[in-house]
Parts: sequence; C-alpha cells; structure tokens
Amino acid sequence: MKPLRLRLLLVIVLVAGVLSWAGARMWDSLGSLPGVPSFAPLALAAIAVVLFAVAITLRSRLKAVREREPDAKGVDPLAAARALVLGQASALVSSVVTGIYAGVGVFLLGELDIAARKSQAITAGLAVLAGAAVIAAGLWIQHICRLPEDHDHPHGPSGTAPSAR
Repeated sequence: MKPLRLRLLLVIVLVAGVLSWAGARMWDSLGSLPGVPSFAPLALAAIAVVLFAVAITLRSRLKAVREREPDAKGVDPLAAARALVLGQASALVSSVVTGIYAGVGVFLLGELDIAARKSQAITAGLAVLAGAAVIAAGLWIQHICRLPEDHDHPHGPSGTAPSAR
C-alpha cells in the first residue's frame, strides 16, 4: 500500500477550492448561493476526534508491544490495515471537502457586509479547520502504521539482493 503524500492532499484541496470558488461565483450570478451547512464543522470535527482516538490507541498498543511490557495487547494486523485504510480514505475525502469549503469561504469573503454571508463565511472557515484536522489525523495514523525498516538484513527480509529488472 502506497503512503499518501501531503503534497497530493494539498493539490486536491487547491483544485477543489478553485473549482468550488468558480462554481460559487457562477451559482451566485445565476441566483442565490445555497448556505453553508452549520453542521459541517461539527461532523468533520467528530471524524477528526475518532481518528485521533484510533491513532492514540494504536500508538500506545504498538509502543507497549515494542517495549515488551507485560500484559501488552498486540495489534491485529488486519485491524491495523483497516485503521490505515480508514485514515487514508478520510484524508482523501476530507481534502476534497476542505477545498470545497475553502473555495466557498473565499467567495464569501467579498460579501462580509451581509450578516448571513458573514455567518456562512465563519462556518466555512471552521469547516476548513476541522477538515485540516481530519487530514492531519489520517496522516498520523498512516505514520503510526508504517512498518519499521529491517536493519538486520540490508537486502531485505530474505537476505538476497533485489533483482535489477
């Protein structure tokens, strides 16, 4: 499984943000831009809390096993793989959602004199912050689930040099 790169996630946020900003401008010129849902930051923050809880649990259990503490609960490899997939998927989806709310928020910055638009801009900003927390939690889970490098065998676990294909 390939690790996600922060650079890829930032590009996704940027592209989604630009498309969202352009879509918000077009939608507003054709009629009324729909409001930013007030529950969006709360939903993203809840996801971030769950992901951080998973990361903290995994990290402490892996540390206990690594340090050979008595009564240390091991981590099921399938559970670790599921946590990794959840973290990566959450980071990818959150990068799109964060870009969308960032684009709408940037569009709304031009209309802060209207009270309803100011409230929506604040909500969009909070959604961006919560989305960034989801991305950070997903990348942290990925970091925790990374397998340690095998320093005993310079050519890999089998002891043979990799083929030069």
